[in-house]
Amino acid sequence: MSFVVSALPLAPFAPLFGLSDGELAERGVLRRVVDGPGAPCRVTLEDAPVGERVLLLNWEHQPADTPFRSRHAIFVREAARDTSFAPGEIPPVFAARKFLSLRAFDEAGMMVDADLTPTADLPEAIDRLLANPDAAYLHAHYAGAGCYAARIDRA
Repeated sequence: MSFVVSALPLAPFAPLFGLSDGELAERGVLRRVVDGPGAPCRVTLEDAPVGERVLLLNWEHQPADTPFRSRHAIFVREAARDTSFAPGEIPPVFAARKFLSLRAFDEAGMMVDADLTPTADLPEAIDRLLANPDAAYLHAHYAGAGCYAARIDRA
């Protein structure tokens, strides 16, 4: 089975880039300068390098009106550009992690399966979860902090 990983689009975040720290704070957003590993941008699906500015904000990644509705903290690089991936391509930010949590959801947004998988086994785990006829899409989460990483669909 083929799959495609989707980063978040840049458009919802672009209006934040020119705001002052005070204006960002009014919106519950923090500007940070990356000082070490662990700032994965959800638009580029790359780790922001040390010294780069990122926004830390809360994002609703699972808006379905179910018990699985969810939002969490994410990073977005201020230098981000829309990014897309070829079918079967694993984003650089995934490869840099040892494990990812995968969650399968049906069309209504109800979780139907989940897996904690080593990133080396990611394609097989994605294929297995998407083989479930009830699974409409997957969400990848970083195993440590549990933050939303990206959406995965059948290609």
